[in-house]
Amino acid sequence: MKRTTKITALLAITILSAASCKKTATNEPPAVNATVVSASGDITAKLTTFRELLGATLNTTPGATGGRREINWDAVPPGFTNVNGFPLDFFASTDPALPNGRKRGFALLGGGNFRVDSTDFADLDASYAAQFDAFSPKKLFAYTTNVITQGIFKIPGSAADASVKGFGVIFSDVDLANSTYIEYFNGDKSLGVYYAPARTAGSGFSLLGVYFPDEKITKVKITVGNATLSAGVKDLSDGGTADLVTMDDFLYSEPVAQ
Repeated sequence: MKRTTKITALLAITILSAASCKKTATNEPPAVNATVVSASGDITAKLTTFRELLGATLNTTPGATGGRREINWDAVPPGFTNVNGFPLDFFASTDPALPNGRKRGFALLGGGNFRVDSTDFADLDASYAAQFDAFSPKKLFAYTTNVITQGIFKIPGSAADASVKGFGVIFSDVDLANSTYIEYFNGDKSLGVYYAPARTAGSGFSLLGVYFPDEKITKVKITVGNATLSAGVKDLSDGGTADLVTMDDFLYSEPVAQ
């Protein structure tokens, strides 16, 4: 069901050591310092806090230093909206003929069907129109082939590999506390797994952002819910058995050379 009532964010900023993070597979993550910003319900205040942590200035052109980048999907043109096959490098373009909005230094990994959608994914199943909300109207993002989305960072406008200090996502309709999470990597080293809070009554948004003051993030692995969006697959809050989750805004510090 759509939820629009604002309520107080449940979780404030906490500084966690890896000892308090969930284990990845059978291995304990390395000990790292991490500032975690997470909230559900009215996430506005915590979102402002995370943006300031990443960098107060929102960068929109290549060549920036400091500040942050954001992807909210809303400016994706019609030809790439409501269809499968969203390009992996859409926001990592190096083509000087393309607009600066395509040069944000984030590239998706994998194959299958990534999808930007302006109908709350009603084209996949009509019930989804009442299920998901876009935080920044009106487009959402999902990987319809897998619950795991992976991404890496590039110098905006360049093919050069990059790293960031912090990365976060706004999720729509997290029903279960342990279904949606982000694992952060510095190369092959896991920096830990961090969980998004479940939605609260009256609002469907959840925010999870993590900032590592002493580490580099070169890759993120985002797990959303426990099933992919597909015709006939119903969410828990709609009488189904799956926790279906979509994504809206991605936020990260300005990518820098590794």
